[in-house]
Amino acid sequence: MRPKKLCFLTFTFFTLSVLRVDSTQPPFSCDSSNPSTKAFPFCETTLPISQRARDLVSRLTLDEKISQLVNSAPPIPRLGIPGYEWWSEALHGVSNAGPGIHFNDNIKGATSFPQVILTAASFDAYQWYRIGQAIGKEARALYNAGQATGMTFWAPNINIFRDPRWGRGQETPGEDPLVTGLYAASYVKGVQGDSFEGGKIKGHLQASACCKHFTAYDLDNWKGMNRFVFDARVTMQDLADTYQPPFKSCVEQGRASGIMCAYNKVNGVPSCADSNLLSKTARAQWGFRGYITSDCDAVSIIHDDQGYAKSPEDAVVDVLKAGMDVNCGSYLLKHAKVAVEQKKLSESDIDRALHNLFSVRMRLGLFNGHPEGQLFGNIGPDQVCSQEHQILALEAARNGIVLLKNSARLLPLSKSKTKSLAVIGPNANSGQMLIGNYAGPPCRFVTPLQALQSYIKQTVYHPACDTVQCSSASVDRAVDVAKGADHVVLMMGLDQTQEREELDRTDLLLPGKQQELIIAVAKAAKNPVVLVLFSGGPVDISFAKNDENIGGILWAGYPGEGGAIALAEIMFGDHNPGKVMIDVSKGKAVLLYLSANA
Repeated sequence: MRPKKLCFLTFTFFTLSVLRVDSTQPPFSCDSSNPSTKAFPFCETTLPISQRARDLVSRLTLDEKISQLVNSAPPIPRLGIPGYEWWSEALHGVSNAGPGIHFNDNIKGATSFPQVILTAASFDAYQWYRIGQAIGKEARALYNAGQATGMTFWAPNINIFRDPRWGRGQETPGEDPLVTGLYAASYVKGVQGDSFEGGKIKGHLQASACCKHFTAYDLDNWKGMNRFVFDARVTMQDLADTYQPPFKSCVEQGRASGIMCAYNKVNGVPSCADSNLLSKTARAQWGFRGYITSDCDAVSIIHDDQGYAKSPEDAVVDVLKAGMDVNCGSYLLKHAKVAVEQKKLSESDIDRALHNLFSVRMRLGLFNGHPEGQLFGNIGPDQVCSQEHQILALEAARNGIVLLKNSARLLPLSKSKTKSLAVIGPNANSGQMLIGNYAGPPCRFVTPLQALQSYIKQTVYHPACDTVQCSSASVDRAVDVAKGADHVVLMMGLDQTQEREELDRTDLLLPGKQQELIIAVAKAAKNPVVLVLFSGGPVDISFAKNDENIGGILWAGYPGEGGAIALAEIMFGDHNPGKVMIDVSKGKAVLLYLSANA
């Protein structure tokens, strides 16, 4: 990092050191503040977790048991058990997209790393591990500070990005099962507190990671078909070769403590009701020893949308007998007791699910009393948005951005010879666009325009398009701006209005009048232009490939909070992604950065 280039930024690191527990939070399980519960065997930390979980479940009434089968599990005051939220998100940084995390004046944000598709482009497993490690540490800090009601994070998304139009492809490591599996294992180890080599700290969890969405899920909403009723027809060969390997790696190598079953059916059977998938494959074959959650409302759609189950009670029976443990939603809470009364469901099926759920909470240390003095109890707010984590976010952006074209060695631009710069495009002055989806508030915002202004004082900006949709474009004005500058940078591509959860694309073209604008500006500029594309999925830019007026093309994905700085560094030669060597030796990676001018 070069501090002189960041003079326009105000860095804010959260350095509060006092752990704060929300006064509305019930006593910690087995805490000295509730001494009557300390005598229970489930509070005895010297006993095996399986024995402790079994003891706890045996003390619950049927109504109490059923209350714990949903993501927002209520407290059980008579046993000193606080409420627990299973749903938290941490796709590429701790996020408040789920109800389990909240930010306030104590901890205002979290480090926002690049969106997964860009991080994966580094092909650096150790970096993936370090990112997971940082996210797990920040997650634990939020819990210790009383700003989290759960420590189970529903990430990583390791579905195969087979159809390039899929709106959620940005969340994944891509289309290759081997790379995706390696990413899964590396990220999960980092989040959960394992070493890179795979060693565990006596089975304890820093935070819990969850491999999703199990399995063959790669369609959200496309031409009248949605993910809730989609039936993925997959051959056994394709399932074994393509869709299952990442989940197998996530369980066997990463030792993930969570799995999420998907909305869709696979060969006619809903994923969350498929015992062959959940029990025979994940648990029996792969040795999975964690909890399995539904995607949100995935149990209800088995009856309400898919018509697979004849009644709500049958849907409850189907998922619990298949091996699912907790329902994101309220369907199990509403219908499980009736299923028991109708003798369709045995209480032992509920006990099995609860044993898995409480075992994970115990592995997280949430039944060991107050966190102070525990293994991860000293992780405080100063670990969130730390300088170390922000530098890592910058590194990840540097190493993921891809140079697609550099005709006549246009890049890097000369800092001394470039007297004026025109920055044009709808993505040039947006900080939010850099972050992607499933993100919490970042530690800081720097837009691409601001980052480039730190290099070239005489920088002129024009958005050219009304939005990324670019249904209205000021082509003539953009051309005039381009004519007056030494060099032109076009910041184009997509954002979350074009691709996201519940929004698949129908083609791979740039939206609206973007192509028209790029061609016109490139033709008018004094020198060949630099085209920067922000997107999570591929974009067809074949028109630019052989256009001599377009001298450089960079794909920047959604590069996170450090992305704008990384992009500017690359464009002006302070970082050269084409000259990075990775030497992996004995499980450790050493990055050797060579001068861009070497």
